[in-house]
Amino acid sequence: PLFRSVRTQWKDSRFFFGKNKVMAVALGRTPEEERKENLHLVSEKLKGNVGLLFTNQDKAHVIDWFKKFKDLDYARAGASALFDVVLDAGPLDEFPHSMEPQFRQLGLPVTLKKGIVNLTEDYRICSEGDELTPDQAKLLKLFGHPMIEFHIKLKSLWCSGALTDLDK
Repeated sequence: PLFRSVRTQWKDSRFFFGKNKVMAVALGRTPEEERKENLHLVSEKLKGNVGLLFTNQDKAHVIDWFKKFKDLDYARAGASALFDVVLDAGPLDEFPHSMEPQFRQLGLPVTLKKGIVNLTEDYRICSEGDELTPDQAKLLKLFGHPMIEFHIKLKSLWCSGALTDLDK
């Protein structure tokens, strides 16, 4: 979902994600195999969780856009909590009655009154600095508390035969 918004904003460009070895072969792994001058240098950078962006946009625009782009996302288990999240006791009107067993399983003190899920006491999901458990991460998502910042880091830029290393 997050990357979908990036693709939408760059709809005149192409993103490629896949096996790094396959992308390296497509670009050329050696000067003899490369499709354009110095593309084999890009192939050498394809390590880890990376992708390729092909665009006709200006180099300065691309760098500036990715420096500024940030979006909030829901934390996963193992991430550090950025702030305290406490739920106040009372009805949880935004959830259907069928969620009550799931809330109990996640450790929330809930009861069902007249078909409405009620939190019987204040409940602290997490405290700032806590390492989140899978249950905490699930609760944060259910209650709409994004806790991490999604961004894309440009590592290198190839333009007209010249490779610029941005990973500093």
